[in-house]
Amino acid sequence: MTEAVIQAPAPRADLDKGLGLAGGVGMVAAIFAALIYVGYSVMADASASGTDPLTFVPFILLFIALLIALGFEFVNGFHDTANAVATVIYTNSLPANVAVVWSGFFNFLGVLLSTGVVAFGIISLLPVELILQVGSGAGYAMVFALLLAAIIWNLATWWLGIPASSSHTLIGSIIGVGVANAIMHGRGGTAGVDWTKATEIGRALLISPIVGFSVAALLFLALKVLVRNKALYEEPKPGVTPPWWIRGLLIFTCTGVSFAHGSNDGQKGMGLIMLILIGVVPTAYALNRAVPAAYTAEFAARSTEAGRILALRSTDAPPPVDFRAPVTRYIAEKTLAPDTAPAVAALVAEINAQVQGYGSLAKVPAAQVRNVRNDMYLASEGVKRLSKEESLALNPAEVKAFDAYRGSLDKGTRFIPNWVKVAVAFALGLGTMIGWKRIVVTVGEKIGKSHMTYAQGASAELVAMATIFSADHFGLPVSTTHVLSSGVAGTMAANKSGLQWNTLRNLAIAWVLTLPVSMMLSGGLYVLFSKIF
Repeated sequence: MTEAVIQAPAPRADLDKGLGLAGGVGMVAAIFAALIYVGYSVMADASASGTDPLTFVPFILLFIALLIALGFEFVNGFHDTANAVATVIYTNSLPANVAVVWSGFFNFLGVLLSTGVVAFGIISLLPVELILQVGSGAGYAMVFALLLAAIIWNLATWWLGIPASSSHTLIGSIIGVGVANAIMHGRGGTAGVDWTKATEIGRALLISPIVGFSVAALLFLALKVLVRNKALYEEPKPGVTPPWWIRGLLIFTCTGVSFAHGSNDGQKGMGLIMLILIGVVPTAYALNRAVPAAYTAEFAARSTEAGRILALRSTDAPPPVDFRAPVTRYIAEKTLAPDTAPAVAALVAEINAQVQGYGSLAKVPAAQVRNVRNDMYLASEGVKRLSKEESLALNPAEVKAFDAYRGSLDKGTRFIPNWVKVAVAFALGLGTMIGWKRIVVTVGEKIGKSHMTYAQGASAELVAMATIFSADHFGLPVSTTHVLSSGVAGTMAANKSGLQWNTLRNLAIAWVLTLPVSMMLSGGLYVLFSKIF
């Protein structure tokens, strides 16, 4: 009698081994320690700046806003960073429970060592009038609306196991708030967003998955030509680790993607937390009181040069009495008017007089801190936009002088306290260790029709790591999810392994829907919260 031999499908990676009792207790302890540290830091900074930390209502709102902002980073951790561990898990390079702790730790380090460039790039998308009034009801409505909208969409896509982009979601939420704010104030919806910056960021989000797919495919094909080791291109045997050098490469790329994700995505939460802090405790966080002693003299020299250049481009008409209004209008509407250059010149002179009069940023009186910070923000955005106006015909030396002046302004207003980095690092790192499984299964099992090989995992991760580090260097938010999942798809296509088109269709639908859905969610929440606040 002949028996039919039925080949059982290869078992998937072991995803069910948890952190254990000690790991769970340690995680809870870390959460409590982080909350106590954040609370103590805010109280200490407020007291040092002369603000009464027991002022009830503002600090309740601050606490709620910080929880929501850290909640966004927590969800971001288990939503996005699962992409970093999928390759090491499905190639048996690391056990799942070790991989997520490893990834969480390097996410933590990535946040701590980040530059802050991406953080303030995100903020520049927000409507200028809301940034200037961030401590008002409209400011709270803005922050709550965009963060809650991003969390809702991230949780929805995570529940369905769809690797959608947290960066994409947050940017859509910001645009939704800007459009809703403009419509509520009787302007066209397009007036509420810096579309130049939005287009730049959108281009990065669009190009990065294309880069991930094509470059990962090319790298995989190059490996097949250069490295003639048959085992690298076969399905991993259950429980068997890869050769030491490919295992080292896979762990290295997992580490790099985790670090890069922390460095890039962690900054988005940091930028929004700084807005919250500036609104509630401006005396402590609106100005960087730790600038070096040489700052005041340097600021004076750069202000004088910027003012001279603006005077050459000003009309014969005197600057308007209320010179802040034309600058605000210019930033919001992007339309150069005859009074724009004189108004910016007057604002530059006013800021310099204030800084020189007080002697340093550390000596600005508490009652004037918010006003000085708002003036510096307006001047920075106004000069940045003027430097790109072709009608002003600025020469390279003048553009360089404008950039130097903006650098001095930003040094005085764009800073991130260490405790904010630590809080975001904890939230992102802990999030990585909790809800990773759904997205890992999608990336590891549902993109290609065959099991991921060692070479495919290494190629996809290497490209993802390089792409995210490059974006971080240029201050552009990109999607870890899109880059990594498209990289995996690229290697599957290059290997002729076949693609699961249902998964790719869901990814494409999520990619298309993320912007409009997050815009509608945040816009609707902003209108609602504006009524409440």
